[in-house]
Amino acid sequence: MKRIVIANWKMNPKNIAEAKKLAAGFIRLGGIRKKINLVIAPPFVYFPIFGVKFELAAQNAFYETSGAYTGEISPAMLYSLGIRHVILGHSERREHSGETDSVINSKVKAALNSGLGVVLCVGEKSRDDENFQVFVRDQLRKDLEGISKRYSAKIIIAYEPIWAIGTGKTVKPEDLYEMTTYIRRTLLDLLGKNAAHRIPVLYGGSVSAKNSKSFLDVNGVNGLLVGGASLDINEFRMIIKSAL
Repeated sequence: MKRIVIANWKMNPKNIAEAKKLAAGFIRLGGIRKKINLVIAPPFVYFPIFGVKFELAAQNAFYETSGAYTGEISPAMLYSLGIRHVILGHSERREHSGETDSVINSKVKAALNSGLGVVLCVGEKSRDDENFQVFVRDQLRKDLEGISKRYSAKIIIAYEPIWAIGTGKTVKPEDLYEMTTYIRRTLLDLLGKNAAHRIPVLYGGSVSAKNSKSFLDVNGVNGLLVGGASLDINEFRMIIKSAL
């Protein structure tokens, strides 16, 4: 299986000129990007600068197909544009937009029903709480409640401990192995044995060129969800090389 690397630009760059410059850097990655499953998640407004050359992901989607929902974008709209993935449950949306597990579950169902693949983000707020694994388990149970096993091939789990996002702090390899194993056990309970083995588990949280290989060397980690480092094309190139 090829490693999966997702570049989450979040709300960056600040204008179209900078976005085009960054996109050009991704294009210059050339053949190296074809050796992995590279997915780019730019803001909605920057989708057109990529054309059909890249596999793109949305950073969010609504749970209805159409209607009086000002400012929202449906999974069906995204699919019609050729977008094939959507990131859901990111901690920043859980915190800043107040998204609950119930809302995320509705979005997951809508996205899968529309044909999109879902990158579901889960992660604990702190490791000081001895029940942090239970916290992640409960997120998975609530976010994937009612999801049919037949959709398991279109699901990716991104483990992003909240305390590590944008802080420079990272999880230890042995702790990452423990968590990915726990995630797969939870998937086993929810979606069955095949899904537990087949669903990719990515790591995200202060990923950089210096530490990316240490995460990828952990058994059970299938790739990375990269935030800030994806805005520096030289650093991102080194991250991709570590995934080969």
